[in-house]
Amino acid sequence: MRSDITADQNLRERNLSHGEETTGDFTFDRVPREERKMGWISITNITFGIATAIFYFQMGSVMALQFGAINAIISAIYAIIVAGILGSIIVYLSAKSGMNVNLLSRGGFGYIGASLTSLIYASNFIMYCAFEGMILVAAVHAFFPAIPVWLLIIVFGSVVIPLNWFGIKQLDKLQKWSLPIFGLFLITAIVVAFNRPSLYEDNFWTYMPEGVQIGGTALLLCIGMQHGIMGLTALIASDYARFLKPKDLKIGSIAIGFIPQIFCFGVMGGLGIWFGVTLGESNPGVYIVTLLGLGGVLFTVLTQIRINITNIYSSSLSLSNFFENMFGFTPGRRFWVVVAGVTAIILMLFGIVDHLGLAMTFQGVALMSWAAVLVTDALVLKKWLKIGPLYYESRQSNLYKWNPVGVVSLIVPTVIGTIMALGYMGPFLQSTAAFFAAFAAAILTVILGIATKGRYYMRQEAHDIPKEDWIA
Repeated sequence: MRSDITADQNLRERNLSHGEETTGDFTFDRVPREERKMGWISITNITFGIATAIFYFQMGSVMALQFGAINAIISAIYAIIVAGILGSIIVYLSAKSGMNVNLLSRGGFGYIGASLTSLIYASNFIMYCAFEGMILVAAVHAFFPAIPVWLLIIVFGSVVIPLNWFGIKQLDKLQKWSLPIFGLFLITAIVVAFNRPSLYEDNFWTYMPEGVQIGGTALLLCIGMQHGIMGLTALIASDYARFLKPKDLKIGSIAIGFIPQIFCFGVMGGLGIWFGVTLGESNPGVYIVTLLGLGGVLFTVLTQIRINITNIYSSSLSLSNFFENMFGFTPGRRFWVVVAGVTAIILMLFGIVDHLGLAMTFQGVALMSWAAVLVTDALVLKKWLKIGPLYYESRQSNLYKWNPVGVVSLIVPTVIGTIMALGYMGPFLQSTAAFFAAFAAAILTVILGIATKGRYYMRQEAHDIPKEDWIA
């Protein structure tokens, strides 16, 4: 017992020695209540770095041109509702406990089991960083073809590293001051596009490719595309919501949970639908530059840097948790900022982003399943059935290495859901794989929680967690 306490104390000392006290990131433990000083507007502003990504333009444009504008619009409404509900619950749990999803998972998965979620989470953000980076590189190279692609990859892949150096406070300032510039570019692009002759003569929402109908397979395929990103948008807010002021808990949970979803799927995705139909092009790296020229290049640079600094931040937290859990290796979050950034550059240089479809299929299913486990564990097991502790714990000395409730409920639906998503069980299940995987994960969480009677959540009870941090 004494050695476990000493190990936890040593871990905190190592955290401080690697700059955690200067960046205030609290990578391995809950954010103390006295450090939860950010208002819900500031945290929502940070999450707008994700919501303003050009990637959502591309999703809207691709769905509209392939499956019809109205199917794309219906799928966007679905995504806002489902991701907003999941996101609001996860934001509440994070703000209430002072922990992000990596730490929230330690009790329900075990501290080694939670390493699975941390690794999936980290790889997801690194892959998205590479994908978003290539959109940026393609736009700049199209306007300045004399600059080699490899040089653009290294330059724009490297710039996000120093922008992440000082943690959450630096992110808040970067997103806050760049948002008005983003808004100005966006309004300009809309005005220019509005004054250009549309390639489609009728209202854009009536656009439907030949042979495609409203609903049916086309709508399911659009929903399937949304599933690939919905789990990410629901989970990522926890990295920032743990700093939320306690007095903002209620309004912050709804605002941080829903506003970014409305913007990314509704505003950005909706504009992507309109741009795609109006201009007859699905690649925003092409049509934004066509609309604004050099201004379009600058707009793309701004949006992609905004999204990638959040990608690198979240991946650095997850890598820190994975290596601390698995190997006791704690070099500090800044070390993992560099690792994540360099890894994304390597992926771009070697063209691994060409295989993003397969990776995103697996990660979309896994992240939706993970979100379902977290929400079901909190609302059904902890709050309703009173199975497991009503608080969250992250210290290894108080936890089991493995908890079958979370581990089995994540792995089984993820494996089956990935097989579905790859098309081996028919087109219907291929398009709805993430939904059914999340549903199966929720059911398994309840069954296993009841079967194990919550015995694997805590190896020994914690007595020093403030009652204000309990979820019930």
